[in-house]
Amino acid sequence: MCGMAQNANFHRYVALGDSFTEGVGDPDPARPNGLRGWADLVAEQLATGNPDFRHANLAIRGRKLDGVLAEQLTPALAMEPDLVTIYAGGNDMLRPKVDIDALMGRYDEALGRLAATGAQLVMWTAHDPSASRLYAPLRGRFAIYNELARELAEKHGASLIDFWRLRDYHGWALWSDDRLHMNSAGHQRMASEVLDTLGVPHGIERPVAAEKPPMPRKQAVRENLDWARTSAVPWVHRRLTGRSSGDTIDPRRPELAPVE
Repeated sequence: MCGMAQNANFHRYVALGDSFTEGVGDPDPARPNGLRGWADLVAEQLATGNPDFRHANLAIRGRKLDGVLAEQLTPALAMEPDLVTIYAGGNDMLRPKVDIDALMGRYDEALGRLAATGAQLVMWTAHDPSASRLYAPLRGRFAIYNELARELAEKHGASLIDFWRLRDYHGWALWSDDRLHMNSAGHQRMASEVLDTLGVPHGIERPVAAEKPPMPRKQAVRENLDWARTSAVPWVHRRLTGRSSGDTIDPRRPELAPVE
């Protein structure tokens, strides 16, 4: 891995999306919304030796694709970015019903508008959910989303991070206790992936995704019950009541600003 180096390729980086990009799972009480996340780590590296660099993060947890586009696309375009990262649609995949073709048609239009600015565009496929008993039944749906995402990346000249194929994430070592969001190590690993994809030298080391040894059955049952009570049940309740974890959340970095 290269050491930290000066970088002046990008000057205005705007991040769009949901909890994945907001940084949920990587707590830092000193930062807005009490989070850090991979986008902050990427921005810090891009700002090295680049005094003109500015960064905005418009992502809000819980947002479905239409919410991301309705709330974040126009402000992002107004900032005239030269680098845009966007991952949207994952929350739609978790709903009982979704028209994936229509969803990706709207994504296609938005990506076209972003690409037309000349900005470097980075997007993702979805993660393979096969390790989760709750989400594994949706694996086929995610696979369809991913194939369409790969097609859109080719169409719009976007750099694609194929989350599905990042084997480090196929266990639980890089995931938080809620089993839905990356933990701090997972965000660090993703920041490294983004910078490598952009061809930017950086000083972020990839964490070793060492799996925890199997735990005794009673402990495993206890942890599963605790997860169901603290994460799964509240998540299902929000789905049933039409609420979102981001209903009272504002963007962490709503304007382009220097990275401190």
